[in-house]
This record gives sequence, structure tokens and C-alpha cells, in this order.
Amino acid sequence: MKNDPLPCTGAWDFLRRIGRFVRFSHTVFALPFALTSMLVAANGLPSWNILFWILICMVSARTAAMAFNRIADWELDKLNPRTADRSKLISLITARTLLGISSVVFVLATSQLNALCLVLAPLAIAIIFFYSITKRFTSYSHLFLGIALGVAPIGAWLAVRGTFDSFTPFVLAFGTLCWVFGFDLVYSTLDADFDKKMGLYSFPSRYGIPAALKLSLFLHAGAAAAFGCFGILSRLGWPYWCAWVAILPLLFVEQQWARSGDPGKTNKAFFEVNAAVSILLLSGVICSLWWFR
Repeated sequence: MKNDPLPCTGAWDFLRRIGRFVRFSHTVFALPFALTSMLVAANGLPSWNILFWILICMVSARTAAMAFNRIADWELDKLNPRTADRSKLISLITARTLLGISSVVFVLATSQLNALCLVLAPLAIAIIFFYSITKRFTSYSHLFLGIALGVAPIGAWLAVRGTFDSFTPFVLAFGTLCWVFGFDLVYSTLDADFDKKMGLYSFPSRYGIPAALKLSLFLHAGAAAAFGCFGILSRLGWPYWCAWVAILPLLFVEQQWARSGDPGKTNKAFFEVNAAVSILLLSGVICSLWWFR
């Protein structure tokens, strides 16, 4: 059949397909924010045991979320020229197996951190899965993606501290939410016509691309402000503020590329610029903590 998965040529090819299926390279978006929160919570590097299980939690949670998203959109993705090849990477059975395994790994990993992380694991799963069905009933599905990625800094803080003892990770979570909400609006402009045709809810398909880009600009301004507040609350030094200043023109460039009408530039704005933003923020925290310890 046309949409049957292409035959694999070996174990490495199979793993490569899974990586493409869940966009493993996009882990660079959420992971640096979790690590940023972890480092500030520990005032440096926590134990290797905590670091290891945080990494397992982040990778498994994101894999589960992406697998659920792909399964939920399986038939729709076949109809969208931009996503039609996704169902050819692996079979639906394999996708469901991946979802089950990664979800179990996430829960088991939280059990290795502390009791609160384990208790909140089902809530975390519900939040990251919920985003995938929101496009069926709200134009603000992008907000729910922001919430899904925004829980990462809070989870990492809890992994280190084991309690809600500070407002700081919530400020970083809010900044992450605004940042993700903003860049997903940019990315969703690529599917505005398809979403409208299929009767799906998305902000660009309902309110238009210009309105989506205006909201994206506002949200990225909010993200920059939140990242600044995070630096103040965390009492980070000048390396962090250098990174923060460097992030500002990157967000501006992303907005300019998004307004170009060029799908190639929109894709670059989504991946390359946003990867640089998250890595810069993490680097600023690492250098700040290292310099002033």
C-alpha cells in the first residue's frame, strides 16, 4: 500500500527512522530549559544519579508525547503534503509500542528521583498528551504545547529539591511557555491552508497569518522579559546576562524570517534560531554558576 512503512535495512536504519518519527533532534528545545532549572536548583551540578534520571525522564517523556501526537494525527498527516512521509517511517503498531515503552520508562525514571516526582508523573503525562488533541476544538493548541514544554523546568527543579520551595522555576516555565507558544505560531503558518481545509483549529487558520505573527512577537517579548526575571531571581552573574542580550536579536531575526513568506526561512526560524536560543540560555547559566562559585 502507498502508506505502508518502507522496509528497514538494519537496526541502525530502524533507530534512525524512530528518531525522525519523533523528531529526536528537537529535544534541543525543551532539554536545555530543564537542565537550566536543574543547575540553578542545585546551585551547580547535582549528583550524577539525579542528572542521569532527569535526562531519562526528559527523553522518555518527549518520546512518549511525540509518539502520541503522531498516532493521534496518523490519518491527518497522510493527507498533508508536508507530513505525508511520517507514516512511512514506522508502522502504527511500532508507534504504539514506542508510546507504551517510553511512558513506562518515564514513570520508572521518576520513581528513581523522589516521591513527589513519582506522584506527579501521571499528571505530567496527561499534560504532554493533551496538546495533541487540542487542535480538534481550540485555536489555542499552541498555548497547550507551551504548557507541555513549560512543565520541564518545574519537573527538573522538583527532581533536585523534592518540593515546591521557590517561585523561580515557575518564572522560567512561564518564559518557556511564551517562547514555545510564540514559535509554534510561526511554524503553524506553514499549515494554515491545510488546517482550514480540514476544519482543524489553529490560530493562523482562524485569525490569519498576520494576526498569528503579531501574537508571536508579543509572546516572544514576554519570554525575553521572563528570562530576565529568572536571571534576577536566580542571582545569576554577567555571563547569563551576556547570553540574555544575545538572545534578543535572535528572537528578532526569527520574527523577520517568519514574515518573509519563505517556507525555507520559516523552517530555519523554527529550528536553527530556537535551538540557538535554548542553548545560549543554558550556556549562560553554566558559565555564570561556574564563574561565581
